[in-house]
Amino acid sequence: MNEPILPGFADVLAAAARIAPHATVTPVLRSRELDALAGASLHFKGEHLQRSGAFKFRGACNAVWSLDEAQAEHGVVTHSSGNHGAALALAARQRGIACHVVVPQGAVASKLANIVRHGATLWRCEATQQAREAECERVQRETGAALVHPYADARVIAGQGTAALELVRQAGPALDVLVVPAGGGGLASGTLLAMQALLPDCELVLAEPAGAADTARSLAAGERRVDFLPETLCDGLRGALGEPNFALLSAGRVQAITVDDAATVAAMRLIWQVMKQVVEPSSAITLAAILAQPQRFAGRNVGVILSGGNVDLDALPWSGQ
Repeated sequence: MNEPILPGFADVLAAAARIAPHATVTPVLRSRELDALAGASLHFKGEHLQRSGAFKFRGACNAVWSLDEAQAEHGVVTHSSGNHGAALALAARQRGIACHVVVPQGAVASKLANIVRHGATLWRCEATQQAREAECERVQRETGAALVHPYADARVIAGQGTAALELVRQAGPALDVLVVPAGGGGLASGTLLAMQALLPDCELVLAEPAGAADTARSLAAGERRVDFLPETLCDGLRGALGEPNFALLSAGRVQAITVDDAATVAAMRLIWQVMKQVVEPSSAITLAAILAQPQRFAGRNVGVILSGGNVDLDALPWSGQ
C-alpha cells in the first residue's frame, strides 16, 4: 500500500496565496451571551459566510487552481454529500472546466441544488462510502476527470488549513484551544498544520457526532476504525476518516468530544437565536461540544470554526416541536 501524501505548513501558506483572489476572508464573530453561557471567550470563525456557504471552498479552490492545463482539460470529479461538491463545482466554474459530483442517496436537497446551480453534473449512488468511491472511480474512467477527494487529498487539506491560518491572525496569539468539527478529517488535519506552526502550545479539540464517531474511535485505538454506518443529522460529518487525515491527527496533540444530535440541534438553534447566524448541524456541533464539557474550556480563549451554513430550510431539525 502506498503511503498517503501528507501536506505541511508550507503547503497551507502556498494555498493561502493561491486562493486569495477567489476565497472570502471570513469574519470572526463574538457573542457576550454565549461567552457567559460557556464560561469562556469564544471566537467564532464564520466559514458559513464563505463562498458556496462552507469552508470547503478553500480546499476545492486550492485543488482546482493547483492543476496544470493538461490535468484540468477533462475537468474534475469527486464524491460529496453536498458542501464539497458545491465548492468544487464553483471553483471549476471559475476556472472554466467541467465538474462531476457523485452524490449519495438521502443527501440534503438544498445542498444538491447548490451543486447544480454551480454547473456540475450529478451522479447518484447508494449511501455507503464504498458505493461513493466505486461510482467516483467509474466516472473518472469514463470522463478522464482529475479526482479531487473531499478530504483525503493533500491539496484539499492544505486549503482547509487556511481557515485556521486566518483565525489565528484575526484573533491573535492568545487562543488556548481550537474546536473544529470532524468528519473525513480535512478541516481537522489542515487546522492542525496551521496550529502547530503558529500556536504550538494550543490544544486542538474535535467535535464529532456520536452516531459517526470514527475519528474518536480511531484516535483512541491508534489505528483507523472506519467500518461503521453513520447515524446523524450532521450530514457533512458522515464521511469516514481519511488515511492522510488520520496520519496527521494521530501524530498531533488532538482529542475528540462526541456529541449526540439533540445537543447539536440545541446549539444550532442557540446560534440562530443569539448570534442571528444561519449555520447547519455540522457547524453547530462545535458549540455543542463546548457546552457539553464546560469545565474543559472554562476561562480559556477558544477559537471555534463555524464550518457551514447550507441548511435545508424546508426540513429544519426543530420543525414541529
